[in-house]
Amino acid sequence: MSEPASSQTVLDVRGLRAAHVGPVDFRLLPGEICKLHGPSGSGKTLLLRALADLDPSEGEVRLDGEERTRIPPTLWRRQVAYLPAEPMWWEERVGLHLDPAGGDEMLRGLGFEPEVREWDVERLSSGERQRLALARLLENRPRVLLLDEPTANLDPANTRSVERLVRDYVSENNAAALWVSHDPLQRQRVGGRSLVMASGGLREEAA
Repeated sequence: MSEPASSQTVLDVRGLRAAHVGPVDFRLLPGEICKLHGPSGSGKTLLLRALADLDPSEGEVRLDGEERTRIPPTLWRRQVAYLPAEPMWWEERVGLHLDPAGGDEMLRGLGFEPEVREWDVERLSSGERQRLALARLLENRPRVLLLDEPTANLDPANTRSVERLVRDYVSENNAAALWVSHDPLQRQRVGGRSLVMASGGLREEAA
């Protein structure tokens, strides 16, 4: 698979193998959002989970040049952050999942007022859970975002809000994102490279 040459790489993946995935090789560059798509069952979620070190895998994965094995797993998962399609919630109230010192700008950018911190999680719709889980993830200031259909349950306006927030975060923090999306129009809006997954393998989609 052809890749852009760069002396700077946020995430460098070489020979990654996991259950039903690989071997996979690719790079994510500073400020880049790379889209990932392919048939259901092709291994997209498994790839993201392997990159986040949530499932066993083999191969070389480097973050800003440092090998994954040299970074404590808890720190790695904060820096290479996975947002599942159905995020988990473990406390009763939204605010208990968020940084109490965090500002409200991000919440407002996602369509929430600060009072959302006082809401019970059980009252949240699936779309509200997705947006708030993204805010929770970004509070950790990750270097890499692994986004598994983060707008699947959102209406068009909130979808645009999430796209804008992710683009701004990646650009302003010189971070990178791997974004799973089945929506070709969304992939056009987000721009950048597209990777296609099939039967556990990965290739770059021709422009």
